Amino acid sequence: MLDTVKLGRRPGSMRTVERVVTAPRRIGLDMIAIEEGSEIDLDLRLEAVSEGVLVTGSVSADTVGECSRCLEPFSGSVDLSLTELFAYPDSATEETTDEDEIYRVEDDEIDLEPVIIDAVGLALPLQPLCSDDCQGLCPECGVRLAIAESGHGHDILDPRWAGLAAKFGVESDPSKNLVNNEAEEN
Repeated sequence: MLDTVKLGRRPGSMRTVERVVTAPRRIGLDMIAIEEGSEIDLDLRLEAVSEGVLVTGSVSADTVGECSRCLEPFSGSVDLSLTELFAYPDSATEETTDEDEIYRVEDDEIDLEPVIIDAVGLALPLQPLCSDDCQGLCPECGVRLAIAESGHGHDILDPRWAGLAAKFGVESDPSKNLVNNEAEEN
């Protein structure tokens, strides 16, 4: 909550706010978020305008998440630019706008929490990656491809061909390479 009493209501009056706040709860998405208790850096400018208080500035915080490809935990940060109007009670903007379309100044205070929650939700990726070149997991055995030996792969024998493979003495073990088995027999 930011107090706007010192700002006044005269259009053009301005004040800056630099503050570090603690995240009251987890803010973000399922796979990546600002953790509860993390520090959020606010560097804001509050400016009185005829219809309310215009808040501009930056918000930054550390994030933690889980890679959507390899499922490994990772950390990062989010840096946001805010520009939001908080309407005065009984202003034309407040009276002509639906309740959920604009933020409001209530009792000479501005509640930044919903603004930050909305901005963080829009800024964070829906499918976060630990790195841009993350290869993910092997679809057969689940090992992280980043730590797997080079040339890691599996030749899986289609179960519909298992009877024919058994007739010709080809092993149906998925870890054996069908091509190598045929080469050994010749």
